[in-house]
Amino acid sequence: MIFALTFGLALLLAVLLSALSERSPLSTSLIFLVAGLVAGPLALDAEHLSAPVIREIASIALFAVLFADGQQAPIHVLRRQWVGPTRALVIGMPLTFALVAVLAHLLLGLDWVTSMLLGAILAPTDPVFAAALVGRDDVTPRLRSLLNIESGLNDGLALPVVVLLIVALGGIAPGESAEVGPLLLEVGLGGVLGVVLPLVAAALVRLPFFGVEPRVQPLGPLAVAVLLFVACETAGANLYLAAFTAGITFASVSPTASAAFAPVGEFVGELSKNGALLAFGALVSPVLLAEVGIAGWIFAVLVLVVGRPVPVMISLLGTRTLNFRERLAAAWFGPKGFASVVYGLLVLESDVPEETHVLALVVATVIVSITLHSTTDVPVAAALRQRAGDAPAAAGRGSTVTADP
Repeated sequence: MIFALTFGLALLLAVLLSALSERSPLSTSLIFLVAGLVAGPLALDAEHLSAPVIREIASIALFAVLFADGQQAPIHVLRRQWVGPTRALVIGMPLTFALVAVLAHLLLGLDWVTSMLLGAILAPTDPVFAAALVGRDDVTPRLRSLLNIESGLNDGLALPVVVLLIVALGGIAPGESAEVGPLLLEVGLGGVLGVVLPLVAAALVRLPFFGVEPRVQPLGPLAVAVLLFVACETAGANLYLAAFTAGITFASVSPTASAAFAPVGEFVGELSKNGALLAFGALVSPVLLAEVGIAGWIFAVLVLVVGRPVPVMISLLGTRTLNFRERLAAAWFGPKGFASVVYGLLVLESDVPEETHVLALVVATVIVSITLHSTTDVPVAAALRQRAGDAPAAAGRGSTVTADP
């Protein structure tokens, strides 16, 4: 009851302040985060959610956003704009993993395996918060595609590494296999289900017996998303790769249905994100924050200002598709969010050494990231617009992303 009440009050406040949010650093993400912090043990101690419940809420939110975001990257867009995302995933993400691990080892004194575990948890960028910049029409399509595709794929790719490092530390990741073969199968199966289910749905629509009324057309992709989630949970497939792959497939084979679904997907994704932010805020307690320490907060800042920007700038060296300001924006805008929270809670449930300390560092990094990235999307977009010489766009936070080149 307290969770629902807090969510409703935060949602009302977000609506009332939405006009201010469009033109200032204030963001709805901060509103829901602060609401969760106030309702949780950090302040009023009115809401108590268990780690598995919070992990499930964050996982569902991430799935919903990835499914919607994947539909902004149909095959014809991927064919034209694959260079930047590929460089960010193949070069930038491993370098980020390594650099964050080095920072954790040198600054926090953690052993190398635990440091690498932190690196794997914090290497992915979050599509939920990247949408704050990706969702602006005054950001160039090539930069939007890079951030969208990168954040859509790196969450699922990080999971096998996280699980293997948990096992290396003597822990057991709940619901995850400890062997390389099954982990790779999980990733592959997620990709296969993400392609097959939308193709089956598209084939059914074309059968003479069936007909879809325009007013209910948005519910088709939503039904496929629900079935895909259930199929992945039943088969043990990678949820995040499945969601993003399904979005890409749907937009490629059923563009009309995908376009009809876009407002619904944005609405569902926004509600899921806000609910998960509230739950995340309610997770934070004085005991958890005490685990961070001054060195931990310094580490969190360095992850964001060094651990992400330096590797991405290196990975994008020599690319002609992005100008220097766009490369800087891509390097800076690598928010940490729900994927890191899900993996941090997985560590908490796995009985590895220093599990609480690892989660505390992840939570601190996510809090700093939400604060910094959700308040800099407007200035970053303005700087890019001035560079391009465009007039200010009418769209703001959360606007629908088009897939035009």
